[in-house]
Amino acid sequence: MGSALNPVNSSLIATALVPIAAALHVSVGSTAVLVSALYLASAVAQPTAGKLAEEFGPRRVFLTGIVLVLLGGVLGGLGQSLAALIAARVLIGVGTSAGYPSAMLLIRRRAASAGMSAPPGGVLGGLAVAGMATVAVGPPIGGLLVGALSWRAAFLINIPLALAALAMTAYGIPRDDPPAGRRTAREVAARLDVAGIAGFAGAMTALLVFLMALPHPNWTALAVSLALGAVLTGWERRTPTPFFDVRQLVSNGPLTRTYLRAALTLLGVYTVMYGLTQWLQAARGMSSVQAGLFLLPMGAVSALVSRPVSRRNLVRGPLVTAAATMLVASTGILLLTTRSPAVLIVGVSLVFGITVGTQSVGNQTALYTQAPADQFGTASGLFR
Repeated sequence: MGSALNPVNSSLIATALVPIAAALHVSVGSTAVLVSALYLASAVAQPTAGKLAEEFGPRRVFLTGIVLVLLGGVLGGLGQSLAALIAARVLIGVGTSAGYPSAMLLIRRRAASAGMSAPPGGVLGGLAVAGMATVAVGPPIGGLLVGALSWRAAFLINIPLALAALAMTAYGIPRDDPPAGRRTAREVAARLDVAGIAGFAGAMTALLVFLMALPHPNWTALAVSLALGAVLTGWERRTPTPFFDVRQLVSNGPLTRTYLRAALTLLGVYTVMYGLTQWLQAARGMSSVQAGLFLLPMGAVSALVSRPVSRRNLVRGPLVTAAATMLVASTGILLLTTRSPAVLIVGVSLVFGITVGTQSVGNQTALYTQAPADQFGTASGLFR
């Protein structure tokens, strides 16, 4: 459940953007910041949560994240302005970011204590379904919630989910070991590389400002992003415990390629998922429920594909399949018009479901074997 909260929230909002725009009297385009706010928060918070989990224990970090999700659900459910909803999405993004890296670190430590040399494929498969396949379930769930209640349900749904996750964590996850010795605030900041986290956050924020301005590029934002990226690279090469380990990315080619594969594949998947749901509502006049249901096959197929592949710890075959099916499905997108039959839209969704399932399992298994054990939490967060 913890690993599913971030992807579900990332896509849950897709079918609520048009109703939110109407209720708050803003343009549909301006509501896109609700998507980017969560992603920016997650981009910084996921590797940070992994680093914190390595230092203070994954259970502590996970519980803190769930409390933030709870607060974000309340704020968003009661919010009366776009600014309040943005703040809620940031809280939810930061809070849900603790789930995946904490889970991966817990699994890695449990497997090591059990003397396992091979990746625990069955467990990782379940995590892949929770962490990636559920992305495609977000739009239909969001469509049903928005259609039956209102767009506020896209935020309020986090309250029962967070409470359930809190209860299961308290009951099912053993307490972390106490921190080794007392450390000063300066020592903790140095271990966490707070300066590196700040530089990474600044570079990502400036890059997002540049991307959000397209097709009218904000060159100043791009220049700031590149400058901060250069400073960050120089700093991370010198600090003893880097947050964004540039040296490892250069020396560990397989891990770097895994990050790039995941980024390129998910860029295509998310573009289609958000673009298709808004197009179905704005161009074809569908309701939130109808638009969400059109993506339900994607989630179902990705879940069905993930489990059998993960049990065999396959990497190369699933990744080749992901690339091939993404090419086929992207070509199918070019054929869609406002007069296209529903079966063609569903067919494209089904093929993208294969892409989601195979890439999530293949890249996650590759990450498990390629990331160093002492930086596994941070590496998992960077992967997400």
